[in-house]
Amino acid sequence: MAAALIVTRPEGLYCPQGDFYVDPWRPVERAVITHAHSDHARIGHAHCLAAAPAEHVLRTRLGAVSLQPIQYHERVSINGVSVSLHPAGHVLGSAQVRLEFGGRVWVVSGDYKLDPDPTCAPFEPVRCEVFITESTFGLPIFRWQPPAAVFAEINAWWARNAAAGRTSVLFCYAFGKAQRILASVDASVGPILCHGAVARLNESYAASGHASAPWRRVIEVDDPAILARALVLAPPSAQGSPWLRRFGGDRDGYSDAFASGWMQVRGTRRRRALDRGFVLSDHADWPGLHKAITESGAERIIVTHGYAPVVVRWLAEQGRSAEAFATEFGDEENPDTAQAEDVVDEQGER
Repeated sequence: MAAALIVTRPEGLYCPQGDFYVDPWRPVERAVITHAHSDHARIGHAHCLAAAPAEHVLRTRLGAVSLQPIQYHERVSINGVSVSLHPAGHVLGSAQVRLEFGGRVWVVSGDYKLDPDPTCAPFEPVRCEVFITESTFGLPIFRWQPPAAVFAEINAWWARNAAAGRTSVLFCYAFGKAQRILASVDASVGPILCHGAVARLNESYAASGHASAPWRRVIEVDDPAILARALVLAPPSAQGSPWLRRFGGDRDGYSDAFASGWMQVRGTRRRRALDRGFVLSDHADWPGLHKAITESGAERIIVTHGYAPVVVRWLAEQGRSAEAFATEFGDEENPDTAQAEDVVDEQGER
């Protein structure tokens, strides 16, 4: 049996033939990074390879980093292994990693979605023998509405609040989700304001050439008339914090909501005591996962973070060769586990 192109080590997913890692969770000499979410792009690596569209965001999040950006589809050789990056449709600069060695092709998906998103290149199926897939929403209950329908719901909620003189505070992950919302809502409803953690990622997107609706930092606005009509984008960790006091001394001054695939689970919204929940995810849903797996043409599927046992069992029932890899990747859009790194921006906004 031919040697595997990817194995697991304590540091992460490792390519023995090329002596490099994909999204390692401990510092290594050479890392290929699929995207800039903090569970996939960690500090401390000596050298990183990533898709060129991710460069500004990676430098914003990682600081001084030795980074080699390459274009999608461009091939580079790392110790004899041909490596290329292909759009994953997850967030700006997200990529699937294609590895070719000895006539064999493996693909590491990173995180991905198949729904349209104006802020990143769309997912591209990559044919391979072995496909390593995420399974964040790997349960049959997770089936997304068309994004346009979700944004229509957000616009209607915002418009009702604006008419009643209440600020609309929408919690969402600061990288990826916030920019997708900013690019997709109806800016004619009212002003759009952003928490500092969201603002610094907006600036990275702008530096990458992405235009968006006009927005301002919350800390720049103190006019009650503006705040009363505004849509405010804030990270989930801002919920329940003193930062919200600027929108009124109690909940009468604002309505809050959360945008996440986890809003499909009714108990999640109830636990967070939210006024609204919008089911909007930057990951593939159950049908999307299986569509991506099928289109890869892979003979063997390796499932990582999420509901891996469920997906492996389902694939096995379909007669597919499937197994799971244990990883340390997380879920950036889960309101119960979202990381606190985005509560404070570089100016210390709270």
